[in-house]
Amino acid sequence: MLKGKTVVIGVCGGIAAYKVCEIISKLKKLGANVRVCMTDAAQKFVTPLTFQSLSQNAVATGMFDPVKSWDIEHISLAKAADVMLIVPATANIIGKISAGIADNIVTTTVMATKAKVIIAPAMNTQMYENPITTENIERLKKLGYVFVDPEGGRLACGDVGKGKLADVDDIIEEVITHLLYEKDLAGKNVLITAGPTMERIDDIRYITNHSSGKMGYALARVAARRGANVTLISGKVCITPPKKVNTIYIQSAKQMHGEVMKYSKDMDIVIKAAAVGDFYVKNQADGKIKKDKINTIELEKNPDILQTLGQNKNFVLVGFSMETEKLSLYSVEKLKKKNADFIVANDLTHEGAGFGTDTNIVRIFHQNGETEDLPLMSKEKLAGEILDRAARLLK
Repeated sequence: MLKGKTVVIGVCGGIAAYKVCEIISKLKKLGANVRVCMTDAAQKFVTPLTFQSLSQNAVATGMFDPVKSWDIEHISLAKAADVMLIVPATANIIGKISAGIADNIVTTTVMATKAKVIIAPAMNTQMYENPITTENIERLKKLGYVFVDPEGGRLACGDVGKGKLADVDDIIEEVITHLLYEKDLAGKNVLITAGPTMERIDDIRYITNHSSGKMGYALARVAARRGANVTLISGKVCITPPKKVNTIYIQSAKQMHGEVMKYSKDMDIVIKAAAVGDFYVKNQADGKIKKDKINTIELEKNPDILQTLGQNKNFVLVGFSMETEKLSLYSVEKLKKKNADFIVANDLTHEGAGFGTDTNIVRIFHQNGETEDLPLMSKEKLAGEILDRAARLLK
């Protein structure tokens, strides 16, 4: 994913420095070239040899280290960076960067780089909430520095409060976002539905489908990375919700209909990726129906969310179609009937497509009659392709 990208990590003197080992390891697994520079204080917590072994690159520890090449260390690091990550960022280092002080290898590299700088603070709660630290952080944010806010919890000093280094995966997510994604959807409101709906039979049983939610969650994640304000309305799935996404959980199709109608009026793009049940159980029972008492389950049609959206839309509307036969016929019928801008269709009989997979093969049907066949790709890559087409319709 990050092949050909260089992440320069500036490590500072905090107890959370040991977590940088995991960050480097995960970035390397994603294909990134990782280079590390360390303050003197950072070397009291983790040795340069550890980071050298993990990054497979020499570690810069000072501006006056013995010459290894004719490049000036902090300048070469600054030029090499596609993104620079400061972690764990102490109150001291944040204050120095804010004041323009460049007195160690980390701060001089920050001053010299034109790459995006991401700062992940970690410190005692009182230090983090000190008005001076707060002012420094706000100043840097206004200057375009990106912060991965610390979490609350028990700190190394024994205090409880905000100041713990953010989760490693959240830090990695921020790096990925700024390395791979343009903010072409910044300021746009995007609504995405995902996962299955569940229709109650009694207190024990329900009717549902095989949707894993992977496609909808990939769409939400990629839209957020591209700067959109994302609302995700989801059925029950086993996926952690994407960061920076307003996630709303529902069970039934009627609940999803209500939430979609409530939020859709303020949207620029609406993508209906959920597998919504066509019917609900009319004769629901309280408690548990004994198996010898179940004779007939009466079904009635659920509201058609996509069709309702298409009737009075003032946003780009994208629907999904999943078929086992006559893909083109049924998808075109759906496109016209529901008044979507385009339909993303896949044939469940194709290997690598449909429910529960990490990949998909789709055919896209547009209102102007154009048809596109996209090859097998990851659902995350497909999410980007879908959002590209929706974004073009906004212009």
